[in-house]
Amino acid sequence: MNVFLVVNHQRDWPVDIPGANVVSAREYLTDPAYSENRPARVLNLCRTDRYQGRGYYVSLLAEARGHRPLPEVKTIGDLQADVPANLLTGTFNDQVQRALANQTGDKCIVDAYFGRDPLRRNDTLSQQLFAALRAPLLRASCARNNGRWRLSELRILSATDIEPEHHAFVAEAATDYITRNRARMRDAPAGIPALAILYNQDEPEPPSNREALEKFSAMSQALGMRTEFLRRNEIDRIPGFDALFIRDTTGVNHYTYQFARRAAAEGLIVIDDPDSILKCTNKVYLNELLARHRVLTPKTLMVHRDNIDQIVPALGLPCILKQPDSAFSLGVSKIQSPSELRASVDKLFSKSDLVIAQEWLPTAFDWRVGIFDRRALYVCKYFMAPGHWQVIKREADRKLEGSTIAMTVGEAPENVVKTALRAANLIGDGFYGVDIKESNNQCYVMEVNDNPNVDAGNEDGVLKDALYREIMGVFLRRIQERKRVAAQ
Repeated sequence: MNVFLVVNHQRDWPVDIPGANVVSAREYLTDPAYSENRPARVLNLCRTDRYQGRGYYVSLLAEARGHRPLPEVKTIGDLQADVPANLLTGTFNDQVQRALANQTGDKCIVDAYFGRDPLRRNDTLSQQLFAALRAPLLRASCARNNGRWRLSELRILSATDIEPEHHAFVAEAATDYITRNRARMRDAPAGIPALAILYNQDEPEPPSNREALEKFSAMSQALGMRTEFLRRNEIDRIPGFDALFIRDTTGVNHYTYQFARRAAAEGLIVIDDPDSILKCTNKVYLNELLARHRVLTPKTLMVHRDNIDQIVPALGLPCILKQPDSAFSLGVSKIQSPSELRASVDKLFSKSDLVIAQEWLPTAFDWRVGIFDRRALYVCKYFMAPGHWQVIKREADRKLEGSTIAMTVGEAPENVVKTALRAANLIGDGFYGVDIKESNNQCYVMEVNDNPNVDAGNEDGVLKDALYREIMGVFLRRIQERKRVAAQ
């Protein structure tokens, strides 16, 4: 694989890196030779602080050409929008506290050159910055307030930002990165698609139980793929795979999102992809999307601090309040009285400036339609927990769940399946679980979930092993298609 180190001007990079071709931005953008669809890695060391500047277009065209740019366009856009705190997980913030615990003063700068600190003081932080954002040259500025360190600024550096005395260090770090990536590619068995499954054995409510994980692995191998399970601390192993299947509860401010972003940047087939995680995990976005496309949902009100008094007149009581990023029935409350409403809204506002309020539609069960690659794979009835209004009832010392009844897609009401497909297709072609309530002969979409449940004994109740074959088959087809395109 070719490696292109792209800079604004050739003079910006005065050192040699074995195995990399130094190219000016103008040359990469305009020379037809670089538009050929051949496998390549593009290390973008241009200035990227201007929207639609040369550095922006280097990464944009690299993605369009099927090359693998560092950084990717999405990272550039996020940092231009000045939202650094949203790009890193709580793990990074915890690491900052430990790493800078003995730091004097109230300000600190941490540089990450291909994941290494040129001052060799904060290599762990540098590695985590690089793993999360996949930008070759980064600078994080931290400030201490009330005894706790906060990330105050995060920006991508260009080649001209590197001090002359650090040129040799950067060249060494870049060479090491290129060498390690090539070694991973050599070590992978030739021609055998490799699938990584991310899971967390400590997750109390995982999307797949252990038996289901074993079935995914067995079916993947039966289809001719090499399969390995990854843990949360193994993000640097992603380049050694062709696809990533996230079987852990996802979230934007969570390591699963960093895995998804890294996998997408490396050109892997990834489920759940970063866009699906962003869209599905926020009910404010989902409500707006479904309303704009006239997909029927329960009567809904977007609640902010100035329209709380409209909830009861608009929706009546009881009603439902939802935290925007709630999952597994957490962060969802049934409100019975005005006094309870105020207390619940205030609690949710401590986490989000917007809250979702919906009318209460009592049903004995919710429909769940599992959709992958724009096809319905399974349909289930999720019954409410005994004596409760939700599928899951949590008590102090135990959790009660309603029963799950699986059926074939053909057995389910046609309107349920069509409504689910219409909603899921607004998100993408990933793996989704659409929750629907059926009331008064109407289908109301409650959620479109990324990372839907597939538990042995529940969702596979009808298809059995065929369900796992279908899901793994999509991965295999997409890997093969990607390789065909890359070979052209």
